[in-house]
Amino acid sequence: MKLFDTHAHLNAEQFLDDQDEVIRRAIENGVSKIVNIGFNRETIPTSIELAERYDFIYTAVGWHPQDAKDMLEEDFDWLRELSKHEKVVAIGEIGLDYYWDTSPKEVQQEIFRRQISLAKELKLPIIIHDREAHQDIVSILREENASEVGGIMHCFSGSLEMAKECMEMNFMISFGGPVTFKNAKKPKEIVKQIPLDRLLIETDCPYLTPEPFRGKRNESGYVRYVAEAIAELRGMDAEELAESTYQNAMKFFGLE
Repeated sequence: MKLFDTHAHLNAEQFLDDQDEVIRRAIENGVSKIVNIGFNRETIPTSIELAERYDFIYTAVGWHPQDAKDMLEEDFDWLRELSKHEKVVAIGEIGLDYYWDTSPKEVQQEIFRRQISLAKELKLPIIIHDREAHQDIVSILREENASEVGGIMHCFSGSLEMAKECMEMNFMISFGGPVTFKNAKKPKEIVKQIPLDRLLIETDCPYLTPEPFRGKRNESGYVRYVAEAIAELRGMDAEELAESTYQNAMKFFGLE
């Protein structure tokens, strides 16, 4: 099984003691490509360093909505320069987070819009973080003409109608550990209805650990459990699901 983990945080503090071991286990579990996410002043440089160290790891860089109030003008210039690195394949994760509410909504929205503009300037796709902000996310993507670059709805938690709206704007729909949870009825139903050529898989490790490891630290290698769960829900072979999502990611990130 050849797998592509499209969203990981392998430079998180949870991996400080055994990062190389975790990456080795991912390879042993069939993971051939990883996009690691840098989302603030601390994690963007270390994500780029990780991508420089491993040829099969790439990175996305952006400013997380939880930290929107802390983003300064010089941070935009810094982000613009780092986004030109050869291993940077997307701007993200960016978006809105109304659950934690650590930055005012209007500030989150402004930072989100400016990063979409930056992505269009650099001709890079975007990776969207959406937590309890579905309608505002869709509205801003439409208003900012985000279809020009397209993107990924990371760890999708919206409705089927929202997924269709996003796909019309040139977005991929990505699922992670929650699709394996026994009580996750909505994502289980939605993942069955996403066209196969618009589907991606991810871990968001060290968060959102899939069954049967729920409650423990997530790892990139656990993306295989996401693939197997989705394959079962769609009534298809897990190898075929893995191969399709792998090719989707390769094409999306321009790695073919």
